[in-house]
Amino acid sequence: MKRVFIEMEKLKNPNSGLGQFCINLGKGYQKLDPKDLLLDFYLPYNQKNIFGDKFNYIKQSSLHKFLPIDSSKYDVWHCLQQDSYFLPNNKKTKLLLTIHDLNFLENYKGKKQKRKLISLQKRIDKANAITVISKFTETIVRENLKLNETPVHVIYNGNSLIINENTSKPEFITFSDFIFSIGIISPKKNFHTLLPILQKNKQIHLVIAGDKSSEYSKQILSSAEKTGVSKQLHFPGIINDDEKYWLFKNCKAFVFPSLREGFGLPVVEAMSLGKPVFLSNLTSLPEIGGAEAFYWHNFEPQHIVDVFEKGMKDFVLDKGKPERSINWAKQFSWENAAKAYLHLYETL
Repeated sequence: MKRVFIEMEKLKNPNSGLGQFCINLGKGYQKLDPKDLLLDFYLPYNQKNIFGDKFNYIKQSSLHKFLPIDSSKYDVWHCLQQDSYFLPNNKKTKLLLTIHDLNFLENYKGKKQKRKLISLQKRIDKANAITVISKFTETIVRENLKLNETPVHVIYNGNSLIINENTSKPEFITFSDFIFSIGIISPKKNFHTLLPILQKNKQIHLVIAGDKSSEYSKQILSSAEKTGVSKQLHFPGIINDDEKYWLFKNCKAFVFPSLREGFGLPVVEAMSLGKPVFLSNLTSLPEIGGAEAFYWHNFEPQHIVDVFEKGMKDFVLDKGKPERSINWAKQFSWENAAKAYLHLYETL
């Protein structure tokens, strides 16, 4: 029976994107309950037994960066994120490395970017196989790093939306017609380009949920005031699962003009409820939205408005579109992701 070490150090921040990846993948393993693999989860001690008592848990320690865990008893060692410090110290142990994105190419320049590339290249050189969360991510990795003969597998993330039909309307919703978006309010999300929709449609409100502490959120609010739509724009901040579900369920449309996404999980969440989805045509978003989403090809105000208004009309006329969107979203499940990873553990 093969034994697998699964590095989940990022569970130290369970609400982060990587923390949620660890939690949802682990729940997928728990649901499948593999009988022919021994899974050992490496995570912060306060997360012990998070996936039930059928698995083994190893307490994460920063000392392991300098005094590595003996990997000789493991057949496979899976690092769930590309910057992991915790690597196998035995060449017989097969290393599986998951790469989510190369956002540092945009965030860093010069020597700092070069150091990040060198660091990731060293991990890739040690890997026996690599997984990526989208074909777009694979393309970016191949363009910027040397994979040699290392096999690369695309394994999509799953839908994390928690359904609660009994949830009530959030207190900050004091209007009826609204469009919705979610994410850390940062320039790469490109939310300011949505304001022309509000200018043209005075009855529509825009709710953007997520961390609003950045200077960018202040810039959007300032632009909204100058263009006379500040009363239609709402930043509720970080929301809970019930509020998120209610907003997805009751919005007129989901809007996501992001400039860079390794996957774009909110797109799947919206489509799983049969909502009209409007996306930029950049990075991974066309791959995740497929033929059932509507796309902006530039961010000129008139184009933003035209695509939105035409898309909303088409959505109403095409009675089969909600069901097709729901069916498209079904492929993105954590159970499917867990099955794919378990298969890799068995075949490495």
